Amino acid sequence: MTLVKWNPAGNAFHWRENYLDDFLKSDRFFAPSHDIWYPAVDVTEDDDAYHVQVELPGLAKEDVKISFKDDVLLVSGEKKSEQKDEKKNYHYYERRYGKFQRAFRINSDVIVDKIDAGFKDGVLMIDLPKAEIAKPKEIEVKVK
Repeated sequence: MTLVKWNPAGNAFHWRENYLDDFLKSDRFFAPSHDIWYPAVDVTEDDDAYHVQVELPGLAKEDVKISFKDDVLLVSGEKKSEQKDEKKNYHYYERRYGKFQRAFRINSDVIVDKIDAGFKDGVLMIDLPKAEIAKPKEIEVKVK
């Protein structure tokens, strides 16, 4: 193990430098790319299933494809761009368009035939039920 002396002034300088670099490379400084985007996702788990929620505002269920193969859940699709009106003077153009794809490896046995998906208010909800072998079991400890 190598010990490195901490320099608070040096760390503050690097933080400021990295923050500025991140800002200049972000979408806030330059026009956003409309080729590919990544929707926000929440993945939760309980004793019976994994639950995935994907924010897909402005999309219809027909625009989304879901597949599960080799323990990988794949959510993909495309949000079509609206035609820009050249007569309008755009002040902001931040909405994302184009193809998207998110993949999640599920490290547990899932009952593939029972995977369920719903779409409501721009949120895709996917439930992946766990197989009986993957569910946690409580074992009582006996004292002899």
